[in-house]
Amino acid sequence: MQTHFTPEQLTDPGTARANEILRACVHCGFCTATCPTYQVLGDELDSPRGRIYLIKDMLENNRKPDEKTVKHIDRCLSCLACMTTCPSGVHYMHLVDHARAYIEENYDRPWSDRALRWVLARILPYPNRFRLALLGAKITRPFARFLPDPRLRAMIAMAPKIIPPVSRNDDPQTFPAQGKKMRVALMTGCAQKALNTDINDATIRLLTRLGAEVVVAEGAGCCGALTHHMGKENESHAAAAKNIRAWVREMDKGLDAIVINTSGCGTTVKDYGHMFRNDPLAEDAARVSAIAMDVSEVLMKLDLPMGTSKETKVAYHAACSLQHGQQIKTYPKELLKKAGYTVLEPADSHLCCGSAGTYNLMQPEISGQLKTRKVDTLEALSPDIIAAGNIGCMMQIGSATDVPIVHTVELLDWATGGPKPPALDSAGKSDIKVPILR
Repeated sequence: MQTHFTPEQLTDPGTARANEILRACVHCGFCTATCPTYQVLGDELDSPRGRIYLIKDMLENNRKPDEKTVKHIDRCLSCLACMTTCPSGVHYMHLVDHARAYIEENYDRPWSDRALRWVLARILPYPNRFRLALLGAKITRPFARFLPDPRLRAMIAMAPKIIPPVSRNDDPQTFPAQGKKMRVALMTGCAQKALNTDINDATIRLLTRLGAEVVVAEGAGCCGALTHHMGKENESHAAAAKNIRAWVREMDKGLDAIVINTSGCGTTVKDYGHMFRNDPLAEDAARVSAIAMDVSEVLMKLDLPMGTSKETKVAYHAACSLQHGQQIKTYPKELLKKAGYTVLEPADSHLCCGSAGTYNLMQPEISGQLKTRKVDTLEALSPDIIAAGNIGCMMQIGSATDVPIVHTVELLDWATGGPKPPALDSAGKSDIKVPILR
């Protein structure tokens, strides 16, 4: 794609990176075939190619974003299926992230949008605040139908029936390994600590059982993804900087990996090197990104025991941030099969479930259509369990199906001697059998 940025414009690092990305695009349109919003809405401007044209025009002309451009950029899920499909290597993620930051700085949103985004940015990344908000949502739920804004109704519907108690495993500490093979830092996250404490608990049990000493670093917290995808760069970079400093302190003591069990966070942490490329923290950020791993990547390095039972059917949902953002497509399925589960994969597994961070709260109608499509393909497999590697996907899919949904690590923990995932009992699936280990 031909671009016409001035030399002065290209002195800005974000614009220079956008120019590189735009010039790689050859207008082929392959991205439209795998874009969920284009499939749902059928509008070229709701495809990656259409958004690229809008972003190019906006940035080249230093134009104040208009309502039309903002609407179509906001509708992007950042599922990154387009990056998996693109034959030209267009790094759409960096382009749309820069466009969102530009919009955040230059566009005057309606007051209701500003208020909603302000609330989300100041609640979701903070577990204690989020817990209070979830409690408020539960109390308000009977009156939700009277709320005029569908986004507020979606926020209230998000609250789980049971808000789990705080897990002290998320506090800064070290968990010793059985026959130590490596030392890793576990990112405990933010929203996940309020929504589902079973995931981190299972991750710690599983890793230490297989030989990994697990450290929860003092000072680490939200990865910054939630605010990053809203274009709030100052807030997202501040959160990321805290993590970088916390993990570098542990790296200086010897660290083999930073383990992340929420794939949306993993995609962002692995991009810290790019985010901080022009920052004094650049070197440390690159060090952190270099050893950041999804939990499935670490488990592939450890000796997971073989299981023999083939009775439990698990439908595996591939989170977009894992399969497209991190290009990890086979590891979770291989691990589940090795543990003895029968793994099933739904049709159109490359398509997003509609969760996408805060997307299901800010674009509930489109998100709902994608959720229905995803749940239909999963339930068509008649599984005993649905497994996923991202809390957002689990909440999204779990809100529309009676099939119990758990994190992949919970099933692997159960298969290797850990407790049965609580979600299986609460869903009335007490007859599901654990694989027998050899």
